[in-house]
Amino acid sequence: MRRLLISAAHKSSGKTMVAIGLAVALRARGLVVQPFKKGPDYIDPMWLSRSSGRTCRNLDPYLMSWEEIGAMFGRCSDGADVALVEGNKGLYDGLALDGSNSNAALASNLGLPVVLVIDARGMTRGIAPLILGYQAFDRDIRIAGVILNNLGGTRHEAKLRAVIEHYTDVPVLGAIQRDSRLEIVERHLGLMPSNEAGDTEARIAAIGAAVGAQVDLERVLQSATAAPEPDLSRKPLPAIHRLPARTKVRIGIARDRAFGFYYPDDLEAIEAAGGELIPIDTLSDAHLPAIDGLFIGGGFPESFMTELEANSSMRTEIRAAIEAGLPVYAECGGLMYLARKLSWRGRTCGMVGALAADAIMHDNPVGRGYVEISETSACPWPGHRRSSGAILRAHEFHYSGLENVAEGMRYAVEIKRGHGIDGRHDGIVHKNVVASYVHRRSVGADDWAARFVAFVRRVKRSAPAARTTGSFASTARAVAR
Repeated sequence: MRRLLISAAHKSSGKTMVAIGLAVALRARGLVVQPFKKGPDYIDPMWLSRSSGRTCRNLDPYLMSWEEIGAMFGRCSDGADVALVEGNKGLYDGLALDGSNSNAALASNLGLPVVLVIDARGMTRGIAPLILGYQAFDRDIRIAGVILNNLGGTRHEAKLRAVIEHYTDVPVLGAIQRDSRLEIVERHLGLMPSNEAGDTEARIAAIGAAVGAQVDLERVLQSATAAPEPDLSRKPLPAIHRLPARTKVRIGIARDRAFGFYYPDDLEAIEAAGGELIPIDTLSDAHLPAIDGLFIGGGFPESFMTELEANSSMRTEIRAAIEAGLPVYAECGGLMYLARKLSWRGRTCGMVGALAADAIMHDNPVGRGYVEISETSACPWPGHRRSSGAILRAHEFHYSGLENVAEGMRYAVEIKRGHGIDGRHDGIVHKNVVASYVHRRSVGADDWAARFVAFVRRVKRSAPAARTTGSFASTARAVAR
């Protein structure tokens, strides 16, 4: 199987645009492309999934073991002609000083040739030492070629090609002229998610056409084929016991323009544990469906707060269901939605009001990057297989914070590294709700998805006999009336 890593010297060089374009162009040739994204990210994988027609998977050396990464890479690449991995930030960037969780480490462990995307705006002769430095920094990393991006015209391209050919042995695999039509809108958390962009398919097609015309696809494929076969673990990922259908529980999941940040392996873990996922549109659905639990992931509720406020029946029913005991797990945007109100750019809108706190957007990040947490005794679905106080890894990225938080609030986790809600706590616990800024992933030691499903099942079984599936929704409607 052909495989390669699309990386860069630094972030915002055009890696995602090139990866999207390659996925589209190679798919147009009849090849099956399996996309991957290095590190914690929801938005780029959404675009890569739409571009390739296959679910993009995250490979994260900080949150996953190398065995897990190898198993996921091997399992998810089955049936694909090309495995296309998009890096994050720069090739040698990573949290560890020794580079053990960098993009280069991922390339080394998976035997990935590297295609370096270089934002060449304003560059001429200086591009040579940049490439030579990246080659010399780690001789075990094979830079198979470069793709020049944001070129100022054909003369600019010719100069750069001449410099690279004269001073280096790295082939130029493509040269993409600056074109505003290929840009995807960026905002505070990165690119605009594909579930929000109304012209997603047209933009993906345009990027694919541009990359297909300006990148030598044959040489890209040759570079991917020339890589030595890595010693990948074909051992399956840690199995979660699949429960019989009769024990399934219905778990609503907010999937709309406001909320769309979910890891595919988390959702698969929920299903494997016996959770049936029921999509909910918080913007347009008037009522809660018959559910036993609810998962509200991250997203951009601030961009849709007027619409969220306008859907008063949904907000009222969610609040009533929570007060009736509905198990809920909410992350970041979901936490903001469950708060009393949300303020941004001088405007304030009412939210669900289930949590005694107000969310407010700030101009700069409040919490950003990887976090380390430990669960407290207040967590309603604790990890029984771990010792008390065990450290778990996760990540956060939020510009919002909470104000006017009620005194005596209970929290499911303590922050050991990161910010969370107040630098010390995260995971507000109210009734059967856990609402957190931290994004968890059901890999490594953190089997949160299976534990949440088990908790939903326990709540359902312990409820009064008259409380069957759908009772939370019916109770909520009765209260709303």
